[in-house]
Amino acid sequence: MSQSTRRSPTLAHVRVLDCMHHGILSCDADAPLSEAARIMARHRVHALAVTNGDVRRPIGVLSSQDIVAAAARGEDPAARRAAIRKPLAVSSDEHLARATQLMAEYGVAHLVAVDAASGYPIGVLSTLDVAAVYGGSSAERRDPPPNATLP
Repeated sequence: MSQSTRRSPTLAHVRVLDCMHHGILSCDADAPLSEAARIMARHRVHALAVTNGDVRRPIGVLSSQDIVAAAARGEDPAARRAAIRKPLAVSSDEHLARATQLMAEYGVAHLVAVDAASGYPIGVLSTLDVAAVYGGSSAERRDPPPNATLP
């Protein structure tokens, strides 16, 4: 079958666990945005969990778009001020179709993936992860970035 005629997988048959980024990178809630930006750039990621010292209970998600918006205003506030306050979570066992519905409904590009049994964060699902599956790339597990915090 040629590349152009290959069909995209049905998102209802792929689990979040199968395509998310494993591990959570985080920054402290009081860290300046410039510090968070350095972490993102060093690890080549577009989002961080914002925590009060406990990565198992993030208080927000900070995206590269949040940093761009603050930079455009000439600000360098604490991460907690720029982050989306109530991070959206999805079970790692949930089907990708449900995760995409959440992303679209809330207008977010990242969901915190939580372990189905413990409820603790174990990774991040991004719109690029969804695009890879939708575009027919294999849904392969990714290793956590160096220095990622794993519960």
